[in-house]
Amino acid sequence: MLDAFAKVVSQADTRGEYLSTSQLDALTNMVKEGNKRMDSVNRITSNSSTIVADAARALFAEQPQLIAPGGNAYTSRRMAACLRDMEIILRYVTYAIFSGDASVLDDRCLNGLRETYLALGTPGASVAVGVQKMKDSALSIVGNTSGITPGDCSALMSEIASYFDRAAAAVA
Repeated sequence: MLDAFAKVVSQADTRGEYLSTSQLDALTNMVKEGNKRMDSVNRITSNSSTIVADAARALFAEQPQLIAPGGNAYTSRRMAACLRDMEIILRYVTYAIFSGDASVLDDRCLNGLRETYLALGTPGASVAVGVQKMKDSALSIVGNTSGITPGDCSALMSEIASYFDRAAAAVA
């Protein structure tokens, strides 16, 4: 796992080059935007149970066959496993947001997840829908401007959305 700084340095070192002005500017901007990034992670973390529960509720309302007898989330044990997996994906998304790099999400969470779901007979498309619902909820919470310093967060919001989209694509 590399954060954005280590990744840029590693890439420059591999090429045997100094850091470019554009790389330094991008890292400087990341530092300037650091409080927004930490606030976003804090908001998602503080509301993680709500994000997961709301996403699961919406998923099961759209796809009631998942919780019907014989469905993949039928029985409390299977439901708990589903909620646990959603929570894990959300947690790794927050790590990616904090570090500004998706490698931790890819390496520690998504790598091999689709194959695991296939082996278990879990419908990856349904998991992807659940991840998208978590994205909608998380972006709503992060984008709520009450009680925060006004500013442009569009780039960070787009970045956050991309981590959820990456997770949804990995399991679909």
